[in-house]
Parts: sequence; structure tokens; C-alpha cells
Amino acid sequence: MPRLATRPACRDFVVLHRLQFPLPVNYVCYAVWGCLFADPTLASLLAPPALLAIAANLLLIVAPLALNVAVDMATDRQHAEKGYLAGAAGRFGPSRALNWAGAEMILALAAVLAIGVGWGRWLPFATAEAIVLAQLLYNVEPTRLKRRGLAGSIAFGVASMGLPCLLGYTAVTAAVPASVWLIVVGAGVLSTGRTAWWALPDEAADTATGIRTPTVRYGQAPTLALACAIMLAGLGLLGWGLWRRYGAWSLLGIAAHAAFLGLALAQLPSALRGTPPRAKTMLRRTLPVATLGEVLIAVVPLVA
Repeated sequence: MPRLATRPACRDFVVLHRLQFPLPVNYVCYAVWGCLFADPTLASLLAPPALLAIAANLLLIVAPLALNVAVDMATDRQHAEKGYLAGAAGRFGPSRALNWAGAEMILALAAVLAIGVGWGRWLPFATAEAIVLAQLLYNVEPTRLKRRGLAGSIAFGVASMGLPCLLGYTAVTAAVPASVWLIVVGAGVLSTGRTAWWALPDEAADTATGIRTPTVRYGQAPTLALACAIMLAGLGLLGWGLWRRYGAWSLLGIAAHAAFLGLALAQLPSALRGTPPRAKTMLRRTLPVATLGEVLIAVVPLVA
């Protein structure tokens, strides 16, 4: 892998991989959810297949983020609040960032390949391939689904939250019951809505560079309403799966997400006035509520 030579490059490495708080907590939750749903014991988490799956998931979550920052430099330069991403990518070097992202995804694929070779579980490898494919389709021309409206939100949402859950589960056990499929699909749908919501402050920069996200296509208020409707559907599926699996403990897992949805809906009046939420406020004040929800979902199988 390319070597980091300076302390500023290390800070840029952190920014490239979107490791600002609270995002790393979310990534860890997505990486371990599936393993916990399969077997919520410390011994199972420390078993080699689970450790390989968790490591692969983390790489498959952060590597595409570095890829996204590298290919989005022109757009981020136009953004009043996200110029620091373009700055980090420029100092780190776009080619270097792409090399890192590629190496990390290859390392992740090698980890899940080891699960197949060592334990005969090949669905994690197929799932990892699907994650890589979805993220490449999202970020890379000629498809670059990010500029194709809701299709981009779906590709990114499913690849960053739903499929990692499936990968972790199938690394621990082969059979996937209906309750887990509901959780996986619900997580993907929930993440799709959140991805559309997350892009609300990017409308001006995306418009200037021809990135036709849902906000650019439909406007602030319609996109926020659509994002909330998608998140509600995802939360319903996720809660249904958790309820079938853990009963009343599922309420613990969905409570914070319901509060997050309420906070997102509260942004509708300003969206109707054409005033998007600020990216910094979304990251520091609104998203931590969703992060709490991710942590509580991880807690549910441990206490149920």
C-alpha cells in the first residue's frame, strides 16, 4: 500500500475515509451487526470467521468513502462547508487516494475469500463482491449512479448498511431466516433514505457540477419528504425483523431511529423556504441520534 509520509497526510487520511465523529461508531455497528444477530456471544465475535468478516466490513465501508472523496473533488470545492474534503484529497493526492481505496477493497475481498476457503462459507464473498460492485457503480463513470437521482441513494445505502449486515451474518452461520432478511432489507432501505437526506446541503455544489442527486432533481422539500418516507419504510421493516427475532427488545433498537426521523421531519419547514440544513449541524447534532440507534440495535441481541 502507498506509505503515509507526514503527519498532515495522516490527518488527510482520516478525512478521506470520513472518520470524523460520530461516523466511526456507525461503521463499527454496521460491521458487527450481522455477527451479533447470528451469535451474540463474545466467543463468536472472537472466532476467526467473525473477525475476518468484521475487518472486511470495515474496509468495505471506509474504502468507498475514500474513493468518493477522491472523485468528488470538483464538487466539494464548490461546497461552502465541504471544501475541506477537496483540500484533504488534494494534499493526499487523488491517485494515492484511489490506490488506497483499491488496496483496501482488495484486502477486504481477500479476507472474505479466506472465510470461503477455510470454512466453506461462500455467501460472504459473494456479498462482498456485490458491495464493491455497487460502490463502483455509484462512484465511477460511465455509470456513476451518484448523478442519477434516487438510483445512487439506493446503491450507496444498500452497500453501506444492508449488505455488510448480511456479510457478517453469513460469515458466522449459513442459514438466513426470514427475520434476518427483514433486518437486512430494512437496514438497506433505511440507509437509502438517510443517504438522500444527507445530500440535502449539497444542492448548490451538485447543481454546479452536474451531479443530479434527488435534491437537484426534485428540490429540497420534496427530497426531504421522500427521504423521510423511505426511512419510515426502512424503520418499519427493520423493526419488524427485530420484533420477530427479539420481541419487545426491538423497541430499544428503533426508538432512537424514530427520534432521528422526527428531527429530519422538523427540517421540512426550512426546506419549504428553500433553506437546506447545514452539513455541520447534520453531522454534529442530528446524526448522533442515529448513531445512538445503531449502538442500541447492536445491544438488542446481547440483552434479549
